[in-house]
Order: sequence, then structure tokens, then C-alpha cells
Amino acid sequence: MKVFGIDPGSERTGYGCVDTDGSRHRLVVCGAITTAALDSFPAKLLTIHMRLTALIGECSPDCVVIESLFHANNVRSALKLGHARGVAVLAAVEAGLPVVEYTPAEIKRAVVGHGRAEKHQVQHMVKLLLGLASVPSPHDAADALAIAICHVHSMVPARMAGSMPAASALPRTKAATSWRHYRPASALAALRRGKPAQS
Repeated sequence: MKVFGIDPGSERTGYGCVDTDGSRHRLVVCGAITTAALDSFPAKLLTIHMRLTALIGECSPDCVVIESLFHANNVRSALKLGHARGVAVLAAVEAGLPVVEYTPAEIKRAVVGHGRAEKHQVQHMVKLLLGLASVPSPHDAADALAIAICHVHSMVPARMAGSMPAASALPRTKAATSWRHYRPASALAALRRGKPAQS
């Protein structure tokens, strides 16, 4: 399965594609699309869209993943980021691919283990998970790979292979809300049979 991650930006858009079987991840391609400083803003958006369209066509991913929230210093920057994100989503939809979104906290939690991880921690984990000799450069590329890896880690490996029904089709069990309510499966079965559990 191939997952294509995008870290949108009006000046530089990071991208990264990961091929995975659910447990092992392999880097396919990564980099950043840089727009010319003197180009008009519409021309920059066109460049981003055209390059992403070409990259998605070359990689033939199964889905595209993008960050659902973005941070900006001011309203003007936020609007520009929103436009860049829009053309990125458009490129994926035009290719007939599903688009999945994750918040920054979800990405950090899936890659590092907690939602308040620092950027350098995320980049270091990307390097380790992909078995790379160094952190992907520029940082936009590393961020895009982190977004792709987040999606992989958020999926059930068996579902990726198509050998297991969707989570919505599985019976739900009531989760313990406190350690006082926790009982091992063997103990619960024994209680139902009216017999003491064996240790």
C-alpha cells in the first residue's frame, strides 16, 4: 500500500510517499515544491497543483493524506495556506484518490507517541521508521512523510491486507473505565460459568 503525504504551503509544499505492508515502511520519494519568489500568487498555486498532479501520477498511491489544521502568524498567511491546501486536495481528487485528514496532535501522537512532541522529535522518528541514514530534507518533506506514516499507524494492519472486516462491522465491547473494573478474559469467562478462574 502506498500513502502520499502533503504538507501544504504557499512558498514551499512538502510531499512524501511511503510504501508499507503495515509493519515495514519504505520511502518511495520525498521533497518540496518551491515556487518562484517573483511569481504572482495564482501562478504559485498553479505550480503547486501541476507538480503535485505529476507526482501523484508517478507514485500511484492508494490515498492522499494532508494535515487538517494549520497554523499561521496572521490572517493573510492563513488565507494563503488555505489556498495552497485547496489545490493540494484538488490534485488528489482529480486523480480519483481518497483524501484523509489528521490534526497536528494526531500526527505527533501516531509518529512519536504523544501529541506535544517537538518538530525535531517527529523528524528523528521519521528517519528511524523509514530506516534512513539522515533526517529527510527539507523539513517540509519530513513533515509530509510524518503525515503519511500517521495514516499507516492509524490503520489496522489486517484491514490493509483485506483479511479483516472493517472496524464498524466488528462487535463492540464495553471498555473498562477504571483499573478496578478490569478483569482478564479468563476470569470473566469463569465467572459466567460460575467457576473460579485458574491462575
